[in-house]
Amino acid sequence: MNRRVRFLDTRPLRRSRPFRDLWIGTSASQLGGQIATVAVLAQVWDLTGSTVGTGAIGLATGLPMVLFGLLGGTLADSVDRRALVRATTAGQLLVAAGLSAQAVAGNRNVVLLLALVAAGTACGALGAPARRTFPVRLLPADQVAAGLALTNVSFQAAMLAGPALAGLIIARWDLPAAYGAQAVTTVVSVLAVIRLPAMKAEGADRDHTRRRPERGGWRIVLRRPALWGSMATDLSATLLAMPIALFPLVNEIRFGGNPQTLGLFLSAVAVGGITAGILSGTVTRWRRGGLVQLCAAAVWGLALAGFGLSGPLWPALGCLAVAGAADTVSVVTRSALVQLETPDAYRGRVSSLEHVIGVAGPELGNFRGGLMASATSAPVALVAGGLSATLAVAAVAATNASLRTYRTPPTTDEPTVPETVDAATVTG
Repeated sequence: MNRRVRFLDTRPLRRSRPFRDLWIGTSASQLGGQIATVAVLAQVWDLTGSTVGTGAIGLATGLPMVLFGLLGGTLADSVDRRALVRATTAGQLLVAAGLSAQAVAGNRNVVLLLALVAAGTACGALGAPARRTFPVRLLPADQVAAGLALTNVSFQAAMLAGPALAGLIIARWDLPAAYGAQAVTTVVSVLAVIRLPAMKAEGADRDHTRRRPERGGWRIVLRRPALWGSMATDLSATLLAMPIALFPLVNEIRFGGNPQTLGLFLSAVAVGGITAGILSGTVTRWRRGGLVQLCAAAVWGLALAGFGLSGPLWPALGCLAVAGAADTVSVVTRSALVQLETPDAYRGRVSSLEHVIGVAGPELGNFRGGLMASATSAPVALVAGGLSATLAVAAVAATNASLRTYRTPPTTDEPTVPETVDAATVTG
């Protein structure tokens, strides 16, 4: 096999107009989400001055992710997935407007702020399983991983630019402007989704998909060791080692609470992620996705343990960059494996499980980290979490041969949704 380094595979953007629309809308939404993340983190820290308070952001997002993410998976397998994503994205737009309004009003009630965060998360969770099924329907099988890599690169770019842009916006125009920027990017996302073709799940009308649909996703995952092993790997890494809630405290005790340094922490993770994304053409062409994910998740844990031990700024940022690169590789390989291994009639439900683990896991991991740091210290929480995550990943690797030896299945030549569709299909 040719192992030479390859840069980002852009075939999905060049060859599929629907995927290009999806990518533009998702990229805009991700940028706005990162701006809002920094704004919420700054506002909660200002209101509470506590890692328990910033950790509660993870709780406010993690619980709705679990509750509404699973419901969204069932809906994605029974209704038009495009219509579902349209409605939930519109809900996110309303929440963004609410966040702007509370900031303009000078809200000092952290419960109200967290309630709005939870509402926005609930809308996103309802639509996320359906949204996750789009690339595999819009692209040929051999381009699915490349499409996911492109989406991840845009996310990492948003992580890099978003915090810095948020810092500038908040410093110059304060919190209302930051939340307003999120609302504008959400409008772009809504417009992009409108242009997508209708996408009802294949086989959604068959009797067997209507019987006890809430159990369908779990059955598929539990019966396929590569699927549950991939999800267990991600959960081990994020639940045990997620560091975001600890950033304000680390910044406070090591760097005097400088807001620019806080932004650099998030940006360093993004730099590593973007670097890995730019070189992702190498990874997306490898067929041993399970082994790649296991190795990347182990590196993630070790890098965060190194961040906990790093005193000077540059070594700390270097560890975060390595963690960001490892996270990108892990996310891309996991997402491709899950979508390609799951029958389309079950993709919504299985994607909801993946989404719950992939998003709620980090948020609950932030809550765990905040509690542990309040009982010990931020460095102890980071080192213990990173090493625990690495050991947990090693345990998954030792007990799941299917994941270790997993290979991408043979590819097909065409996507299941036509690359070009007529106007009636798009607007219907």
